[in-house]
Amino acid sequence: MAERHDGRRPDQGRPITIETGVTPYAEGSALIATGDTRVLCTASVQEGVPAWRERSGAGWVTAEYAMLPRATHTRTSRERSGPRGRTQEIQRLIGRSLRSVTDMRLLGPHTVTVDCDVLQADGGTRTASITGACVALELALRWMLGEGLVERTAVREKVAAVSVGIVDGTPCLDLDYREDAGAQVDMNLVATESGGLVEVQGTAEGDPFPRRELDALLDLGMAGIDTLLAAQAQALADAS
Repeated sequence: MAERHDGRRPDQGRPITIETGVTPYAEGSALIATGDTRVLCTASVQEGVPAWRERSGAGWVTAEYAMLPRATHTRTSRERSGPRGRTQEIQRLIGRSLRSVTDMRLLGPHTVTVDCDVLQADGGTRTASITGACVALELALRWMLGEGLVERTAVREKVAAVSVGIVDGTPCLDLDYREDAGAQVDMNLVATESGGLVEVQGTAEGDPFPRRELDALLDLGMAGIDTLLAAQAQALADAS
């Protein structure tokens, strides 16, 4: 494959933008767009922690994820009776990713909840949510520092996520919906700026795939995450 259906090279991600300060009331916010996928991430700071964590002396970071009814080509009903299985899986993944780079003891008795609301979906909503949520979280922790709620920021480093997959026999970076739907292998990769892996979710949609293709996908994904980390850094610099 020399070129993908949208003109990208196999190793090329979709255009990315991260706009900060998009909601006036949240302590931290970021609107991330990766191609036609758009996710609004808002971070809210609350005093107190869950009851099971009260004696730990540490704070807590959690996340919620939702998709607007017309984020997709046809309307999806709102999850009024509680999050479905896929939604629970995604918001747990976002929360784990954020906690992996946060020093909970520096938060003190505070909870930061990051809400990720998908405005438009064209593949990679969970990975875009993680990348945008990290920016919103860091902005919220900057706010806490400015308010004197913490002595220093609790974020140790940034974390980002990207999808990779085998499409028409070729390893490809940052799959859109059309590619994801027809991929022979679909994988999500979450990693930190120091190169640590937080999570690898990979599935063969048909025949098993060899180890060499897994290694190729990991290399492709880590290179893509470097680009996302640079976009995060630029967005946070612009917000200073």
